Amino acid sequence: MKTGIPYLNFDGNAEEAFTFYKSVFGGEFHGLARYSDFGEMPGMPPLSDADKNKIAHVSMPLGSEGMLMGSDLVEAFGQKATVGNNFNIHLIAESREEAETIFAGLCDGGTALMPLQKTEWAEVYGSCIDRFGVTWGVDYAGSVQYELPQG
Repeated sequence: MKTGIPYLNFDGNAEEAFTFYKSVFGGEFHGLARYSDFGEMPGMPPLSDADKNKIAHVSMPLGSEGMLMGSDLVEAFGQKATVGNNFNIHLIAESREEAETIFAGLCDGGTALMPLQKTEWAEVYGSCIDRFGVTWGVDYAGSVQYELPQG
């Protein structure tokens, strides 16, 4: 596995939180995308203008080797940030096979929230809650080249 990254979920104040973290840790955002940057998402309900302005993904360096990532959860998608789902551990696999093996292992006795599938940012990405209540995201970018808008 390449790395594990803390991924924080917010209830509409991700931009404020990450601006604060940037003031504490220094550095610049590696990217900042709003839900409006993705357009309409197949199978998902349309978003209000307020939800479109929320942060879909933000990332910044955490020390010399680490990364901190986050996003706002959207109630239209059935999401609400609460203690327990306000973070997850994001794993970046070195191969599709490794992503599949890790994801299957974490889902054993747990619940898949999003099955492994192709996304705009990865050849495969999936999320689950393991049998102990910890939320995980697993991805393998492979040949997908996705650039977040700079913010």
